[in-house]
Amino acid sequence: MKGYVQIYTGDGKGKTTAAFGLALRAAGAGLKVFIGQFCKGRDYSELKAFDLLKEWITLKQFGPKHFIMGKPKEEDYERAKRALKEVRDAIFSGKYDVVILDEANIAISMGLLKVEDIADLIKNKPENVELVITGRNAPKELIDLADLVTEMREIKHYYKNGVLARDGIEK
Repeated sequence: MKGYVQIYTGDGKGKTTAAFGLALRAAGAGLKVFIGQFCKGRDYSELKAFDLLKEWITLKQFGPKHFIMGKPKEEDYERAKRALKEVRDAIFSGKYDVVILDEANIAISMGLLKVEDIADLIKNKPENVELVITGRNAPKELIDLADLVTEMREIKHYYKNGVLARDGIEK
């Protein structure tokens, strides 16, 4: 099966959720999935769910346990470098059918990754690997290389009314 490049971007909720839905669908079809979370290191409910599916889905977090505020620290750059290496290894390992780079666009916009690094992965990925890249602010260079781009646009969000992230829904 030919693998394509998908990007989920925009300011609306649902980018990671869409990618994880694709991971679930792929696992249901017997495909192997690798998810690298570039900027997330906190405990989210999906970690428990994916642990139940570890035969098909491998999820690794490379972000800190807190949000990166302001200028990233040296350790944030090191985490991103390590994440890029592991994701690259997963793409070229021959073990995975789908590789998800969760929040890679954010890592690029924060200067943790170079757009050229992700563009290189897209241009050189094996023909059969489906690549999914999520996060706000997808660079035009990646959008131009992708086969499918979906923009999530916020129209209304209850967060603006003081509703915090809820277990099982947003976290």
